[in-house]
Amino acid sequence: IELEKTVKPVQPGDDLAKAFGIKLIYFDLDKSNIRPDAAVELAKILDVMEQYPTMKIDVRSHTDCRQTAKYNAALSDRRAKSTVAWLIKNNVAAERLTSKGFGESQLVNQCSDGVKCTEEEHQANRRSEFIIIEM
Repeated sequence: IELEKTVKPVQPGDDLAKAFGIKLIYFDLDKSNIRPDAAVELAKILDVMEQYPTMKIDVRSHTDCRQTAKYNAALSDRRAKSTVAWLIKNNVAAERLTSKGFGESQLVNQCSDGVKCTEEEHQANRRSEFIIIEM
């Protein structure tokens, strides 16, 4: 059986994970280490970056609303750096990566301060995203 290779059109500003059907990576509460399930998804990001050797990405990490905004800004920065460090350790050149922590400023659901949410709802906010900044 001969497989036909398709080219996925991507451009700067696109979310790499969404463009290639890769799940976002998530973090445990108050942690910045790469979980085993996140490593599986990061390996897919790694594969795409190997296929596009000039692609540069910005890793954007987030937290849920539990803790102070200042604490969460620092935690999300640690998550972004942890994600970048994993990619560098797996042979992505550092100059192809930038990172930023957004704390709790870009929640994906209603789980802000004072709103009762399930652990799964909070989990959705503890994530890293991969935005293409250059092709």
